[in-house]
Amino acid sequence: MKAKAVVFTDRNTVSFQEVDCPDPAADQVLVRVTHSWISNGTEGSYLRGERVDGDTPWRPGDPHPFPIVAGYQKVGIVEWVGAEVDDLKVGDRVFASIGKIDGMFEPRGGHVSPSVCPRAAVLKLPEGVDPLAFSGLVLTQVGYNAGIRPRLKPGDGAIVVGDGLVGQWTAQMLASRGAKVVLVGRHADRLAYFKQGVTLLEAGGKWVEEVAKLFPEGAQVAVDTVGSIELMDRLQGLLRRFAHLVSAGFYGPDDQLQLQPPRYKELCIDLVSGATPERLAETMELVANGTLDTLSLITHRFPVDKAAEAWKLIETKSEPVMGVILDWGVE
Repeated sequence: MKAKAVVFTDRNTVSFQEVDCPDPAADQVLVRVTHSWISNGTEGSYLRGERVDGDTPWRPGDPHPFPIVAGYQKVGIVEWVGAEVDDLKVGDRVFASIGKIDGMFEPRGGHVSPSVCPRAAVLKLPEGVDPLAFSGLVLTQVGYNAGIRPRLKPGDGAIVVGDGLVGQWTAQMLASRGAKVVLVGRHADRLAYFKQGVTLLEAGGKWVEEVAKLFPEGAQVAVDTVGSIELMDRLQGLLRRFAHLVSAGFYGPDDQLQLQPPRYKELCIDLVSGATPERLAETMELVANGTLDTLSLITHRFPVDKAAEAWKLIETKSEPVMGVILDWGVE
């Protein structure tokens, strides 16, 4: 069958084009997409040729991952249900992650409609909440995952570095658990979105001194969402004994963290990645009840056939940008 998709055809080259997809099978669902949410960081590193799969960095000698259908998260309407699927029906509003694709570097992708989805990749949306709130659910779940992992008690200090989407949702999650959160970032406009704690600009490195003053006994949690081994090393000095260090960034080939230094404080290191159906369902519930806020982080919406313009904005940052939605012209 034929579908429309956002395709990275080469490094820094975005196309909206027709693609081939397998016909849906009895254990699959066909979803007509209404909105998809761009993952600025992950998709951007694919577009620049920095990854070949998931968290696997490109290295010299590897093939570049093109052409590839970008993305991994969207919402839409069920258009067809396989005979082996008995818990969804035509017309249901759903979240979907990947869809099956033919003729691409990877046989799957996100920004594609109609999308041939495995049943496990589809979640029925709760009623009474704007479906758009769930269109970035995989990425929201990364923030949930980073924020739920550490052991903490109400009042414990938590440091989150990175003011992008994952940093925002991580900070929100930690704050909802009672932590005293400091969000550190490079953009004052982005930091302004976080209302549940303290924000500090990274410029000049003075944030380290400020955090040390805020948590003189050391913080219980530190989360890197930007992907910096240097930062992971620096954060260890701000933690107390038995604290949690969380990695939620992409480090490329420069990903070697020394293990001896964290031993001095007996730190626990959590490495978050991917998504599970259980975490997606838990994240959906938190979005539905308002614990995790997604809609206020949407700064731009583009018709899907203008996806190249969306990516030009994301890559150049010609104006402040956070959450970017592709509208598929279906309601």
